[in-house]
Amino acid sequence: MTRYIRHAAAFCALLLIALLANATRVQVFEADSLDANPANRRNAIVRFDQPRGDILVDGRPVTGSKDTGEQLRYERTYKNGPLYAPVTGFASQVYGTTFLENTEDGILSGTDPMLAPFPLWNDITRAQNPGGHVETTIKAAAQRAAYAGLGGKRGAVAALEPSTGKILALVSAPSYDPERLSGTSAQVARAWAELNGGASKPMLNRAIRQTYPPGSTFKVVTAAAALDADTVTDLDAPTKSPSPYTLPGTSTQLTNEVDGCADASLRYAFRWSCNTFFAKLGVDTGLGRMAGTARDFGFNDRGLRIPSSVAPSNFDTSMDKAQLALSSIGQYDTRATPLQMAMVSAAVANGGSVKSPHLVDRTTTDDGDVVDTTGVKSLRQAMNPNTAMRLREMMQQVVEEGTGTNAAIPGVTVGGKTGTAQHGIDNSGTPYAWFISWAQAPGDGEPSVAVAVVVEDASADRGDISGGGSAAPIAKAVMEAVVGAH
Repeated sequence: MTRYIRHAAAFCALLLIALLANATRVQVFEADSLDANPANRRNAIVRFDQPRGDILVDGRPVTGSKDTGEQLRYERTYKNGPLYAPVTGFASQVYGTTFLENTEDGILSGTDPMLAPFPLWNDITRAQNPGGHVETTIKAAAQRAAYAGLGGKRGAVAALEPSTGKILALVSAPSYDPERLSGTSAQVARAWAELNGGASKPMLNRAIRQTYPPGSTFKVVTAAAALDADTVTDLDAPTKSPSPYTLPGTSTQLTNEVDGCADASLRYAFRWSCNTFFAKLGVDTGLGRMAGTARDFGFNDRGLRIPSSVAPSNFDTSMDKAQLALSSIGQYDTRATPLQMAMVSAAVANGGSVKSPHLVDRTTTDDGDVVDTTGVKSLRQAMNPNTAMRLREMMQQVVEEGTGTNAAIPGVTVGGKTGTAQHGIDNSGTPYAWFISWAQAPGDGEPSVAVAVVVEDASADRGDISGGGSAAPIAKAVMEAVVGAH
């Protein structure tokens, strides 16, 4: 009998060892793969079992969480959802996350290890931290002014603080309410299909994910390259610029919308946006100089993050002279996001220095302790400080007595550049209206805001749409919102 008891005990011991070995295998060696298994709903249940942290504008939350009592308990809510959708993105139980909801998901969901009270605390205790908060650089007044100015027309606005790169406004229109994608109901699926199938593409973030031919606003880049290269040294000296201008190697003639462009000075050509002058100026400056200056402003940068990724703006580095001439006036294959053109204007306002644009000021725990802050970072020096000073002078004259008078603000120093970009087969499409600008409040030592506006409203009358007429008043409203609260 004793022998049988010993055998039974030994067998039980073997079973216990096998059980412990299997538990170790599952809980230690296979834990990660089991956590990542799509059939495992535990992570999703835990993820939505507590309120999500908030995204803040001017210290106030523009997001929230709603307790539904369902298995995926808390759903994301948004205050003024369409206004802030290009900033927040959406957080959906079904369709995932975008923009700040995506890039700051670790903070907002409480899974970021930096939220733990001690290193490795969560790994040991398997505890979940409350969601933290993301404080943005957005100024509510500027955001509202940009959104109201577009009025639902297709287009976008980006505004920066030139000295720091802080994004003060980021608007895309038409927009959508991200709260429509919260939850798991059939209504959410219908909203997803409708938003993705809409011809107006309301979920497209036109401010950072859409590129456009920048038209005459690119003449700021061309002028910077020419001045730095000493292609032009005197702003007021007559030049050998013809009107019309025959594109090199072709019989195609480029013309102007205004008179007086033949043998014009740089100051006059910039103020009245002479195409023939700047096309020839780009050719005279050369592809190497032009491409290098465009790169220093931020073109062809595929790594730009704000922290969401930004579509790269394009300036070709291999072109013949005719193509270079067209590229120098913002046509051919030259394309830019509104954020990129705001960076161009900000560089002029900031002595030629291009600051890294950023949307997050700092992140905190749920009780306000700082987790991380975003410092000021210089990307490149786009031009000499003296060149930037001369460009500021010329942009100011565009607003005071040129094509950009609709952006003038009494008592405020404003500089700007209009643009009307042709596109479509044989330029048959309704031109895109551009305006880039900066503003300096009285008593300030430097400009406090730089803005880029593009309006692409396909319903607009071709004869009525222009940078000065359609886009400049929007930029003015945004600048007034910033300098008024400065």
